[in-house]
Amino acid sequence: MSLVADYGFVLLVMACCFGLFMAWGVGANDVSNAMGTSVGAKALTIKQAILIAMVFEFCGAYLAGGQVTETIKNGIVDASVIPADLFVLGMMASLLSAGTWLLVASLRGWPVSTTHSIVGAIIGFASVSVSVDAVNWGGLVPIVSSWVVTPFISGLLAFGLFMSVQWLIFDTEDPFRNAKRWVPVYMFLTGFMLALMTFTKGLKHVGLNFTTSQSVLLAAGVGLLVAGLGILLLRRIKLDEEADKDFHFASVEKVFAVLMIFTACSMAFAHGASDVSNAVGPLAAVVGVIEAGGDMTIGGQSSVPGWVLLMGAVGIVIGLATYGWKVIATIGKKITELTPSRGFAAELATAATVVAASGIGLPISTTHTLVGAVLGIGMARGIGALNLAVVGRIFTSWVVTLPIGAALAIIYLEIFMLIFL
Repeated sequence: MSLVADYGFVLLVMACCFGLFMAWGVGANDVSNAMGTSVGAKALTIKQAILIAMVFEFCGAYLAGGQVTETIKNGIVDASVIPADLFVLGMMASLLSAGTWLLVASLRGWPVSTTHSIVGAIIGFASVSVSVDAVNWGGLVPIVSSWVVTPFISGLLAFGLFMSVQWLIFDTEDPFRNAKRWVPVYMFLTGFMLALMTFTKGLKHVGLNFTTSQSVLLAAGVGLLVAGLGILLLRRIKLDEEADKDFHFASVEKVFAVLMIFTACSMAFAHGASDVSNAVGPLAAVVGVIEAGGDMTIGGQSSVPGWVLLMGAVGIVIGLATYGWKVIATIGKKITELTPSRGFAAELATAATVVAASGIGLPISTTHTLVGAVLGIGMARGIGALNLAVVGRIFTSWVVTLPIGAALAIIYLEIFMLIFL
């Protein structure tokens, strides 16, 4: 008797529900922290953030996301030693487990890692359903090390960007004029970096292959286009001397608010490329195995169907729209006070780190990267600018994510096995 043959449709419907639940969690928690700096700095309203996320998350996932089933195939577990029935139930348990933890974290306003939630869940089910030998424990080393390395790198980048803004703009005799001069340069960097990743990494699966030199030239063209659009928008901003009396750099921050629209787009794009697969990857694997009639050799290798990607995108947008405000408040307001210039440095540093990491295939958490960047901004203003109690709670939630994901997956798997086997 084959579970997939007997209950295929029921399992497919359940897997879709759990995948949608997980996508909701990604939207409520992960996309919210990606947008938190822009909303916290008042550069974007929550409605504008949702619109940007809808467009650029989807584009990032489709154009620059790798193989979506990589979460299973990236060396964490050996899928070939897991029977099809257990594989389907285990992936469903993993989706439900990660979705549950994201729900709890979002309710508490903790920005946690969806990557680590789903990785922990998959390790949990594989350890119990097959054996601990099915888990590639060596593959966990870069994941655990990324807890320290990626926040550190993005924190350093954000610190450097923030200091460059201080030297080139704020600490000069005419900050407003210098802001208009230098902000297009930052816009060029934003456009160039994202376009370079898209051209070099992402467009192969839509039939476009570029050489390195072609990619660099095209990315430079996109960067110049973005900078040109920025210059047109910046011309509309006039010096407001009344506002500057009350807040010395009010006009300069308006210039950075325009820049943050571009960095918010880049954040959403980078996040889509890196993390949307956490929601749709396990679901795509289940769909593949069920459609292949339980044949793991075919189903385990299948690419993601378009409707699964669409379901993931819809779930993410609903999550951001319905419960994203809690995590947005934590990232945008509670760690350190953000202005458009500080938020820009945090977002560009995060996007650069995520883009570089996904380009060389490192397992990375957008959440950890962004929090590290915001901490870097806080450190640039002195340790007193940080809310250390909030930082402590965030770090604690990071450490417990992997074991909680594993424990919940084991519990859910036992329940599914009681029901179906």
